Formats: sequence, C-alpha cells, structure tokens
Amino acid sequence: MITISQLAADKLKDVLREEGQPEASLRIVVMPGHNGGVQYMLALEEQPSESDSVIHANGVTIVVDSDSVPLIEGAEIDYLEGLMRSGFVINNPNFQTEEGGCACGGQCSCGGH
Repeated sequence: MITISQLAADKLKDVLREEGQPEASLRIVVMPGHNGGVQYMLALEEQPSESDSVIHANGVTIVVDSDSVPLIEGAEIDYLEGLMRSGFVINNPNFQTEEGGCACGGQCSCGGH
C-alpha cells in the first residue's frame, strides 16, 4: 500500500527517539482539499485502532485510517534535505501535481516542496 525510503525511515526513527516514543507509529491521514488536491496530517501514535491498516517497512510502522487507505494506495514516503527546507515528502500517484513533488494540490503541508 505505502512504501517508505530508507532515508525517510531513518529520519522517522530519529524523530521517534527525540520525542521519547521509539516504539510509536507514524499515523497518516489524507484529507481531500480544494481543487482535487489533498493534504496530509502526520502524527505519532502509540496504539493503532482495530480498523487501521498497519504497514511495517524499513524498521518503522505506518498506520493509516480506513477512510485514507484508498486515497494513499501506492504512495511513497521520502525525506528531502535542502538548504531552505527539509522534510518528509509523500509522492502519491492518486493525486498528481503539475510539477510533481508531494502531490498536496499546491497547499503542501507534508514537509515537502
């Protein structure tokens, strides 16, 4: 359903350690936005609910609520480091932007471009 690059997994592990929650999961919620785009809410979560989809990849756990699953199918999480901005980027084939990037429909709140 979702893949995560090794760099993104390593950065997530760093975040989990810094937050004192090394066993937590990354929760992703997809929220349809204006003009056909989407926004992503990323949060740390200790315990997923029974209705969540749980993905284990590259040593981390990703949790997706049942409403978001069809909207994020096939997405890839990566981490980009730049001079002006660094952060997690979600490349989602279900929502393409004109210039690629994180497919947030121009209102990128997922830490990317």
